[in-house]
Amino acid sequence: MSFSDVYNSWKADPEGFWMEAAQAIDWGTPPTKALTDKGNGLYEWFADGTVNTCWNAVDRHVLAGHGQRVAIIHDSPITQSKHEITYEELQTRVSLLAGALKAKGIEAGDRVIIYMPMVPEAIEAMLACARIGAIHSVVFGGFAANELAVRIDDCTPKAIIAASCGLEPGRVVHYKPLLDGAIELATHKPEFCVVFQREQEVAKLKEDRDVDWHGFQAGVAPADCVNVPGNHPAYILYTSGTTGAPKGVVRHTGGHLVALNWTMKNIYNVDPGDVFWAASDVGWVVGHSYICYAPLVHGNTTIVFEGKPVGTPDAGTFWRVIQEHNVVSFFTAPTAIRAVKREDPKGEFIKKYDLSSLKALYLAGERADPDTIEWAGKALGVPVYDHWWQTETGWTIAGMPAGIETLPVKIGSPSVPMPGYDVQMLDDAGHPMPAGELGAIAIKLPLPPGTLPTLWNAEDRFRTSYLTAFPGYYETGDAGMKDEDGYLYIMARTDDVINVAGHRLSTGGMEEVLAGHPDVAECAVIGVSDALKGQMPVGFLCLSKGVNRPHAEITAEVVKLVRDKIGPVAAFKLAVVVDRLPKTRSGKILRATMVKIADGEAFKMPATIDDPAILDEIKAALQTIGYAKG
Repeated sequence: MSFSDVYNSWKADPEGFWMEAAQAIDWGTPPTKALTDKGNGLYEWFADGTVNTCWNAVDRHVLAGHGQRVAIIHDSPITQSKHEITYEELQTRVSLLAGALKAKGIEAGDRVIIYMPMVPEAIEAMLACARIGAIHSVVFGGFAANELAVRIDDCTPKAIIAASCGLEPGRVVHYKPLLDGAIELATHKPEFCVVFQREQEVAKLKEDRDVDWHGFQAGVAPADCVNVPGNHPAYILYTSGTTGAPKGVVRHTGGHLVALNWTMKNIYNVDPGDVFWAASDVGWVVGHSYICYAPLVHGNTTIVFEGKPVGTPDAGTFWRVIQEHNVVSFFTAPTAIRAVKREDPKGEFIKKYDLSSLKALYLAGERADPDTIEWAGKALGVPVYDHWWQTETGWTIAGMPAGIETLPVKIGSPSVPMPGYDVQMLDDAGHPMPAGELGAIAIKLPLPPGTLPTLWNAEDRFRTSYLTAFPGYYETGDAGMKDEDGYLYIMARTDDVINVAGHRLSTGGMEEVLAGHPDVAECAVIGVSDALKGQMPVGFLCLSKGVNRPHAEITAEVVKLVRDKIGPVAAFKLAVVVDRLPKTRSGKILRATMVKIADGEAFKMPATIDDPAILDEIKAALQTIGYAKG
C-alpha cells in the first residue's frame, strides 16, 4: 500500500481508520466508536472504551513471553554508568512503586508532579501513576522554584516525586532545595513527597512530609493496573505560553495509546524488540511520547541517556551509544546535531564507530536547516528525516512515513501531513493560500487521537489560544507554505514572520541562507523595530571551531549571501558574531527575548532559559551595532 493510499483511506473513513488502529491496543472494554463530537470545537477519542496505559506499556509484553526483553537502557556518560532493565524487572519495579503510592492514598484522578532527571526511575514514576490512574505532570528537573510553584498551584498535586539532584557536566543541580522552595511559595501544598536519593547527593528529608523512594516501598503489596475511561487524562504537560501562566496540555489515555503505537512502525520504522533512541528529556513532550510511552507500548527497547551531545566526554557520544546498543532509529533535535557539527565539522568522531545498526536519523523541535541535514546525511550515510509537531499534538503532524513508503526527501521540508491531519495554509481572513504562498498553518478540526482535547482547567484559554483565529481549525502558531506535491515548509513561528516595508518575510528563510555559509555553525535572525521600514532583520552568527578570519569579513559575506538568495527586499544589512545563542533547555532559540533586548524593552526572564548570562552577551553584541540602548 502506498502512503497516498493510506492517507486517502483515513480521509475517506477516519472513524474506520482509527478503530482499526485501536485494535493494536489491549482494552478493558473496547470502544464502540472512535470520535465523540462534544460540540463547540471540542472532541474526544475512544471515550467509551476503558484501558490502562501501564498494562499496554509493560504487563502485556511480559504476558506475551517477552519478559526478558530489555525495556530500558540507562546510559549515563555523566556518571559513567550503564544498566539495563527488562520488561519483567520493570513490571516488578513499577507495580511496587504504584503499590506504595496507593498505600499513601493516591488514586485514579489524583495529580502527581514528577521532578526528576534522566534516570529510569523517572520513567518508572510515570508508569506507576498510569498504573493506578493517577495523572502525572512531569516538570523538567532543575526548573526554578517559582516555575515549579506555579505548576503546583495549577494542577494541585496530592504528591510530588523528586530526585535529590540532577547532574550536568561538572556540576550537581540541587533539586531538593528547589522543591522545598517551590512548596513554600505555592498556595497548594502536596500531602507528601517521595525523594529518590542519588548517591551524588543525599538530600535532607522533611520528617512529616518527605518519604524515601526505597523506604516507602518496603513491605507494600504491588498494585494491579486500574482501567480508566478512554477520555481520562493520562498526563498534564506544561508548555510556556508567550504570556503569563504556562498552559497545561492535557493528553487523554485512549487516543494517546492508539496514536503513539501507530507511529512507531509507520513513521519511525521499528519493529518490536528494536532499540529506539530519542535523545531528549522526560520533561519535554519528546521525552513523554518517545522516551517513555511509544517505544514501550510498541514493545521496543528505549534509551534513557544522561549526557550531552558534546562534552560528555566528546562529540562522539551519540555515535558510541548507537554502536554499543545497536540503535535502529535515532531521534534528536537539530540543535544537538549542530553542536556536534560545530565541534567536529569533518565528522572525524563518526568514523570511529560502527553505525551499521542505524536506519535513519529523525530531527524535530525546531527548523532543521538544510546545512545540518546535508552534513548529517553525508557523515552518517543514512537518510535524515526532518519532521514537525508540537507539545500540543504529541506526535508528528508532518513527517516521513518511512514504515509505509519512503517518499523523496525535499531538504527544508518535514515532508507530508500524516493521517489525521488535514493541514491548510490560510491568509489572515482564513482563506486557503495557493501552493508556494506563505500563510498561517492551520489544521482542520477534529485533530486526530493523541492530540490535546483541551487545556487543564482552562477551556476558555484553549479556545482563545487555538480555535478562535480560524473557526473550524486548530491554529498551529506556525507560518509556512505547501508546494504542488503537498509537502509542507515550516518557515517560522507566526511571531517570527517580519514585515519589512510591507513585505512579509520569514526569518527562517534568512537563517537558512546564513547557515549555508561554510564558517557558520549556528545562527539566528530576528526582526528589530525600525522607524523607517517597520522591522529590520538582524543576524547572529556562531562560528565553527577553528575559524579565525576577521568577523567583519564573514558578516559582509553573509549580508551578500542574503541579498543574492532572497534579494534586496530582505533589507538584510546587519549581522554580528556571538559565541553562543540564548536557548531553552530543550534547544529552542529564544528569539522573542532577543527582539525585546534589541528594542530596549523590558522583558521577563524566560523560565526555560539554559544560561541567563548569554542574554548579557547578546545585549553587548547588539550595542556594537547600535541596538539594545537603554
